[in-house]
Amino acid sequence: MEVSFSKEIESLRMGAGETFHGEGILAITKALLQSGVAYVGGYQGAPVSHLLDVMVQAKPYMDELGVHVEACSNEASAAAMLGASIHYPLRGAVTWKSIVGTNVAADALSNLSSPGVTGGALIVVGEDYGEGASVIQERTHAYALKSSMCLLDPRPDLGKMVAMVEHGFRLSETSNMPAILELRIRACHVRGSFECKDNRPPAISTRQLMEEPAAFDYAKLAHPPVTFRHEKLKFEERIPAARRYIVEQQLNELMDGPRKDLGIIVQGGIYNALIRALQQFGLCDAFGQSEIPLLVLNVTYPLVPEQVAEFALGKRAVLVVEEGQPEYIEQEIATFLRRRDINTPLHGKDMLPSGGEYSVEVVAQGLVHFVEKYLLPLPLGEGGGEGAAHKPSPQPSPTGRGSLEGAKAWLQGNIERRSAVGREIAAELNQPLPVRPPGFCIGCPERPVFSALKLAQQDVGPVHIAADIGCHAFGTFAPFSFGHSILGYGMSLASRAGVSPMMARRTLSIMGDGGFWHNGLLTGVQSALFNGDDAVLLIFKNGYTSATGTQDIISTPSDDAKFNASDKLQSLTDTNKTIENTLQGLGIQWLRTVHTYHVEEMRQTLNEAFTTDFNGLKVIIAEGECQLERQRRIKPWLAGLLKKGKRVVRVKYGVDEDICNGDHACIRLSGCPTLTLKDNPDPLKVDPVATVIDGCVGCGLCGANAHAATLCPSFYRAEVIQNPKWHERLLGSVRGAFVRALQTS
Repeated sequence: MEVSFSKEIESLRMGAGETFHGEGILAITKALLQSGVAYVGGYQGAPVSHLLDVMVQAKPYMDELGVHVEACSNEASAAAMLGASIHYPLRGAVTWKSIVGTNVAADALSNLSSPGVTGGALIVVGEDYGEGASVIQERTHAYALKSSMCLLDPRPDLGKMVAMVEHGFRLSETSNMPAILELRIRACHVRGSFECKDNRPPAISTRQLMEEPAAFDYAKLAHPPVTFRHEKLKFEERIPAARRYIVEQQLNELMDGPRKDLGIIVQGGIYNALIRALQQFGLCDAFGQSEIPLLVLNVTYPLVPEQVAEFALGKRAVLVVEEGQPEYIEQEIATFLRRRDINTPLHGKDMLPSGGEYSVEVVAQGLVHFVEKYLLPLPLGEGGGEGAAHKPSPQPSPTGRGSLEGAKAWLQGNIERRSAVGREIAAELNQPLPVRPPGFCIGCPERPVFSALKLAQQDVGPVHIAADIGCHAFGTFAPFSFGHSILGYGMSLASRAGVSPMMARRTLSIMGDGGFWHNGLLTGVQSALFNGDDAVLLIFKNGYTSATGTQDIISTPSDDAKFNASDKLQSLTDTNKTIENTLQGLGIQWLRTVHTYHVEEMRQTLNEAFTTDFNGLKVIIAEGECQLERQRRIKPWLAGLLKKGKRVVRVKYGVDEDICNGDHACIRLSGCPTLTLKDNPDPLKVDPVATVIDGCVGCGLCGANAHAATLCPSFYRAEVIQNPKWHERLLGSVRGAFVRALQTS
């Protein structure tokens, strides 16, 4: 990986007596080392990418501790690593982005949970849920329920999060159940501090090896008939042991308050949002002291029935603040209370939204209903016991905040402010703001391929396109809008299997090199070859899993190729032929490799793939190094040349505004952020002209598109020369004088 985490790595070395300051996910990383973790694995993905990235770059320090770190090919292989904890007293942790990553790992997790673990097994998942998410809106909770895994949802406070990592390992060992630590985006990126402990080298490690393997034990296999015994162990021994540990260690926090006739049960992860919302009603102070008693569930599975029942007993009402749907926690609490004949009114999704992220505003909107029902003055004879009927409403503060009326005004004010801003912008522009979808980076090597695909479909007609997860998924947005389905990382070729036989034209599947190694090789290529499918596969070979932070993969250019290349400006992806060799070894007979910026050649190759008489899988490898990594590589090199006073040439493209006719076909074919519009300088012309703004990296797509699509000749290629030679200065002076003469003649 080209991104350096040297500062983060240094913070991992901190010991007892030192105070850690930083982000939540890095605090979790430090907590793993303090807990004596023996092995760490995972697959990168937001919002937990930093955990694995930092661990991989900290390999020398990990070797000192004896901790094994492995960047896994996918989440299933990461989950399978936890098999080390089945027989041996090894603490292991793996990480990935959920829910998509947990879906991939589901089979391994089920087979791990059945026999149970001896050493602590902790799965750190980035719960990418809500408005800022990039995946399916589902919850990890279902996996904890179905496979009987402890689910930790710590309050977003660094001290509490670190403590829950340590308790997570102990809880796992006490109950023999794997534990999931779910961290929402806000928890991963919350900043704070905690008092460090010394890192604990594991007793069994890469420096302290085991002499002999564990004795064979059929009961440790997830295989009938012992799986029937495993099921009994889950509810007879493991879950009761987990519940005892939760109570004894007070993992769930009971926060008392003066309004004891009411209560709120909240997931630990959204505690901060609840506290902020309560402050709007004057029901909580600036230090987080709530007037309504709170039960904060830092462990959301298994729940402790007695703990929940004791909290609800004697209250006029209890509100469950549970993000997402289905309402697993609310349903389980309702069952606990009904079985104990406790008739305390239980509210949750009747007052709060069924789905979506629980931001402060959303929680406050739900609290309005709760406060109106239970905290306004009630007529005699209504409500709870003696004294409860005339419970006064919260008193407003001098500013009008801190009351029911103040909270309503705050919510309404938010709506009005957004509307006012929208009206101001619309009035200033005389029209609504245009939609601005996400797009490729400037100079991304994948953009020209979609331009070529757009041109190819003019020749062969529209084709069914199975899209995939990765940077290339931006091709589903304007101006390309390509992709009929996205079924999973590396699953594009597999997802077209039911379409191909029913389609007159050949289908196209698109995946990246990251998706190819993650899943596509087996689920797609192998399956298509085995079944003799006639389809087209386009693999973007940019050298990294770029969408998750440009982490290295097996087809990443070697370090020698990166730092010792004779031409630093050339793409380095062609120095690694792992994908090509793998495909040929598997039996692919029709294989083409095309550099992505060669739009016309890519167009012709696509046309050939769609029309050739060859009946079988046809693979096109679109080769072009990730532009982010290329810029990280060449910018320091160019800066070094400039510092030494050496000649440096930078390519830049532009548009001759006198020739541009305002058709804008170039923009519809490119979508590059640096190719945009400006007012036409000709007062007799109305249509704006195309222009290339600062930020252009000189990738050459503008010219390639103009050539391939036979567009207007308004594009020009310029070379900006820094530290020019004497003859170049002379030639520049002559050219300048000649141009000025023409302009004045």
